[in-house]
Amino acid sequence: MNAILRQKADQIIRESLAAVMPDRAVEKALKDFRSAGGRTVLVAAGKAAWQMAAAAVRVLGKVDDGIVITKYEHVKSEIPGVECREAGHPVPDENSFAATEKALEKVSGLSEKDTVIFLLSGGGSALFEKPLIPGEELQDVTKQLLACGADIVEMNTIRKRLSGVKGGRFGLACMPAKVYAVVLSDILGDPLDMIASGPAYPDSSTCEQAKAIVEKYGLQLSEKARALMEEETPKCLTNVTTQITGSVRELCQAAEKAAEGLGFVPVLLTDELCCEAREAGSMLASILRTHAKEGRKLCYIAGGETVVHLTGKGKGGRNQELALAAAPLLAGIPNACVFSVGSDGTDGPTDAAGGYVDGDTMACLKEKGLDVFAVLKDNDAYAALAAADGLIVTGPTGTNVNDVAVALVD
Repeated sequence: MNAILRQKADQIIRESLAAVMPDRAVEKALKDFRSAGGRTVLVAAGKAAWQMAAAAVRVLGKVDDGIVITKYEHVKSEIPGVECREAGHPVPDENSFAATEKALEKVSGLSEKDTVIFLLSGGGSALFEKPLIPGEELQDVTKQLLACGADIVEMNTIRKRLSGVKGGRFGLACMPAKVYAVVLSDILGDPLDMIASGPAYPDSSTCEQAKAIVEKYGLQLSEKARALMEEETPKCLTNVTTQITGSVRELCQAAEKAAEGLGFVPVLLTDELCCEAREAGSMLASILRTHAKEGRKLCYIAGGETVVHLTGKGKGGRNQELALAAAPLLAGIPNACVFSVGSDGTDGPTDAAGGYVDGDTMACLKEKGLDVFAVLKDNDAYAALAAADGLIVTGPTGTNVNDVAVALVD
């Protein structure tokens, strides 16, 4: 491994993540908030829910009641007046369902003078859930969507119709109380009805689109689930005000600034990356092969969200797979690396945020008897990157504005 390149990669990651923490954005969004005279109830859902809720309570001073629903090991401490729950992601579990029922209890029976502060971040689709079909079936549908390579918009179009809180239904459940929603975006283009499946925003997707996705991927659904594909979601909510506080664009801009500080010339390729993880990794490595001998310090940045088709039973995530797919094309190039990281600090069902490879990675894997192509076929990037000391581990970050992949020529 090129130790100097790895140190620079780690510095870019640290500075980029620090720049997109939601604290300041939430504080700015709520600094002018004034109660209508009734109760203030806080509901926060998503991977960044604890961080957002802690910032909100600092600004507001106190809330009359509240709940945080976030991923396991993402609660850092108690928040005054707020109940903190952890639940399953990316597949919802019984704790997801129980915590969501508790949230619905807290907002039921409110008056038009009351306000629900709703703090939403990516991951809410799994964490904030009241299934309209048996929980086991919802988990199976989620696993089917993850395995077939459906993108996040397609996944959420289906999940909205199987849920009692998604697709604007939570906003409806809060009526007649006002809902003030602060949203941390993890979806390209910031579509408010798709972030965490839009619990408090009118749904723009249609039944026809949902049925087309079912057919496209051959999803196995029960008769009840198929019937729900025919039921429309709320198309108008009069009690909700929404403000977006962050996005992958800011993450890419932070990576540009961090790279500039290290003397690199940054080039933003896209902040709307949406392709196969392996294809993105190969593309970034190909770009480096073209420019590696020019004698310039270059940094290529791509933000967004790739997908993985599961063909094996290994362990990994889209960022790890992207990085590992770059390794063959980087082999033998001493001054280049590719790394990719999820801003929330978790990548797939692993403890890693992403992966790093450079010109030495292939030789290291070969020395340890690992065939990178066989590893990718088995979706086992985690084990291979661990063997090559290429895992990026940050722990839960407290934010979630999608992923950033970076290619460096030093």
